[in-house]
Amino acid sequence: MRAIRHGFGAFASVAVLLTGIAVAAEVRAAPAPAEELPAAAPPADEPENFGASCRTVVQGSRVTAYCQNPYPGTDRVRLHVECDRWWDVDTDSAPVDVGPADYAQVSGRCWKEVRSAWVTHQPAEPEPEPAPAREPAPVRGS
Repeated sequence: MRAIRHGFGAFASVAVLLTGIAVAAEVRAAPAPAEELPAAAPPADEPENFGASCRTVVQGSRVTAYCQNPYPGTDRVRLHVECDRWWDVDTDSAPVDVGPADYAQVSGRCWKEVRSAWVTHQPAEPEPEPAPAREPAPVRGS
């Protein structure tokens, strides 16, 4: 009779162990609940699409950036050239405004080799509106 009790206990232990393994495998295989992040709208004062698409071409010691702006806002671009030699002067171009659907070409150079070149973008400030014409003040006679 003791053998039956020990056999049943072993059988019950194995059944519980197998059930635990199956439940653990099921829990591990289940995907974690996805956290839904609230969709944030872009700020109203900042344009959603901005920036001209630029590519830089290095030919020897000369660098040329070709920029095309597909967006409705004007982009102010500058080409920055870092020269390889310590004594060679790095250069930054003057800002160039690239209007909507417009194209610009900006160039720079080093005396010797070019180490790196990149283009920076900045939104162009809108032109100030002209002040309304004021009528001159009447002159009072003496």
